[in-house]
Amino acid sequence: MQPTHDTTTLITPVQPNISVIKRDGTTAPLNIKRIRDVVLWACEGFEVNSVALESGLKTRLRHGVTTREIQDNLINCALEMCSPEEPDWRYVAGRLHIWSLWKDTLVARHYQYDNYPQTVNVQITANAYDDRILTYTPDELAQAGNWINPDYDLDYDYAGAVMLTKRYLLPNELPQEALLTCALLIASVEEHHNRMVWARRIYEAIASRKISLATPILANLRVPGGSLASCFITAMEDNLESIFHEITNTARISKGGGGVGMNVSRIRATGSRVMGKENASGGVLPWVKLLNDTAIAVNQGGRRAGAVTVSLDIWHLDIPEFLECQTENGDVRRKAYDVFPQIVIVDEFMQRVKTKQDWTLVDPYEVNRVLGFELAELWGDRFDSAYAEVEQACEDGRLKLFHRVNARELFKEAMRTQVETGLPYMSFKDTINRLNPNKHEGYIPATNLCVESFSNVKPGKLAHTCNLVSLNLANIDDDLAHHCETSVRILDNTIDLTNAPFDASGAHNDRYRTIGVGAMGLADWLAKRRLKYGDRTEISTLFENMGYHCTRYSMELAQERGAYPAFEGSEWSRGNVLGGRDLDWINANATQPERWHQLARDIQTHGIRNSHVTAIAPNTSSSLVQGCTASILPTYSKFYYDKWAKGVVPIAPPFISDRFWFYTENKVMDQRIVVDAVATIQQWIDTGISMELLFNLNEGVYHDGVLTAKDIYETLVHAWEQGCKAIYYIRTVQKDNYKESDTCVACAN
Repeated sequence: MQPTHDTTTLITPVQPNISVIKRDGTTAPLNIKRIRDVVLWACEGFEVNSVALESGLKTRLRHGVTTREIQDNLINCALEMCSPEEPDWRYVAGRLHIWSLWKDTLVARHYQYDNYPQTVNVQITANAYDDRILTYTPDELAQAGNWINPDYDLDYDYAGAVMLTKRYLLPNELPQEALLTCALLIASVEEHHNRMVWARRIYEAIASRKISLATPILANLRVPGGSLASCFITAMEDNLESIFHEITNTARISKGGGGVGMNVSRIRATGSRVMGKENASGGVLPWVKLLNDTAIAVNQGGRRAGAVTVSLDIWHLDIPEFLECQTENGDVRRKAYDVFPQIVIVDEFMQRVKTKQDWTLVDPYEVNRVLGFELAELWGDRFDSAYAEVEQACEDGRLKLFHRVNARELFKEAMRTQVETGLPYMSFKDTINRLNPNKHEGYIPATNLCVESFSNVKPGKLAHTCNLVSLNLANIDDDLAHHCETSVRILDNTIDLTNAPFDASGAHNDRYRTIGVGAMGLADWLAKRRLKYGDRTEISTLFENMGYHCTRYSMELAQERGAYPAFEGSEWSRGNVLGGRDLDWINANATQPERWHQLARDIQTHGIRNSHVTAIAPNTSSSLVQGCTASILPTYSKFYYDKWAKGVVPIAPPFISDRFWFYTENKVMDQRIVVDAVATIQQWIDTGISMELLFNLNEGVYHDGVLTAKDIYETLVHAWEQGCKAIYYIRTVQKDNYKESDTCVACAN
């Protein structure tokens, strides 16, 4: 685990003229041999020259230097030497950071990894650990402590080590203790005779970085009263009671660190009638502003500002102003710079975009009052029929408050805003709802904050709630099925462990038991196999296997624990799989259709435990901890520096040393290739995928010259045509900041 020091065989003398201040405050002569041992240990197994690191340190030694300064200087030296030619220095810096953590912990509590039961008792006494960990006996805790492998701490590069220690660890807690405690708590809901077996299996999976727990689980599971869900969606009805109730729910979600999706499409438009008075409504923007300020005020316990995506349907009269809510011009009182706007797009609109037809923007309150239906609740053929009636009512004068625009010009205005700000997100409502397994009970109004997770929402009654993990494809080889099973069980258990932040969230958990097993490190998986993003057959097979194994195990859990309560009448109960794919589709697209046929029969017989099973999140920060590329997207660059608070940090994929040429850089990739890869994956994912698109605006990057607005337009339309359910951020590499060594500042979440 750590270097040993045999003082009887020192070959380099102690430096009597230089004293160092140790971490406990005492002083001692500088011992070069100890520094050399640490350097050799940190460099072991990497293609680096340890002498170069030691030499870089010597000029920084002085009388009265602290051992912490020495360690920090070693880390800085390693980071300075990191380059595309010698990327392993980032792992050396990561080990040195972990070494410092070990030493700080030893000074603070006088032991490291050799007394896990004592760690539990200390953290319980400090009210830092949830006391549900005490469901395990002292002997079981001691047994679990023996599973800890400190060498897992040595696998992190510097970015991952810092992210793990600064964001996720509690005071005087070591990484493996945090992961083991999470594993034990997740397994605590198991039958008594099985819980230690499952606890060890879960610990091994997350400690070896084959499964990544989402931030709310890793950060909140150990602490009392933590909310474990990552994703929430709720909606406002068009009355003050509902509006302020949902703003309060937004605050509750934000307090626990969850991301909020808020649909405001029912809210009456600017100029609509209020209490019988014409032209009295201020529209949706004042309420969006309140959501914006709530996100700032309830800042996740001081860790970071709350995160809220506010969604509005594309037919709403306030859409043009909504698209301008983050621009610099206009009334500042109607701006919302800290939320993430999202437009909800139906197929009829996209058809008119393609044919340059007019589109009619209307007030939902007037539509409901005059025509008797809530337009926000409709999708597909029912929307098309209702919208035709709406437009006829505008023609014959029954509806007074409307505005006609050219559909393509409105889409281009959204696109212009995306290029400038990265937003709005786009969610394709009809595509999402066609593959909604629970359309027998309702509809999906929009997506969550990261556009990958969604299910039925009923204002005031059901708020979409979902827990997430991700498979780390960089570290998974022949054990995909094993870790799919472990992931589904982890997430189903967390539903029983979480503290829902409000009643509608708890009701959704009880009725749908929605989970999202995702993936990260696809770029690494491809590079290991000398494949590219154009190899869609191999990509499809990988995600078919993932979708199959996750779905199959949710069915097996239903045999053990029962199906989710809304199962009867769902697409699953009708013999369709993956949220609504029928067996004819399976026959045409699956590599092994017969196993899907059997699974469909088994689900009809036994049910399925979770209404939604798979969803691929962006996992931008958690992928740093996992040491892999984020999500299923290409890496931005093979090597770059990210700007952090304390300077710049080198970022590179894990296999860059021996697979350099098989990493395709997103900053120079035609995004239609990305769209096609995501569309291929989406076939096997029953919920959604966080698909960012990155456009390089510099000349000569793409083979056909400078990227144009037409290229971006065609890529976005292509995403809809190919069946992508949503578009997350639009990122651009601007003409004045394109350098090989630059950080992708615009790509930071």
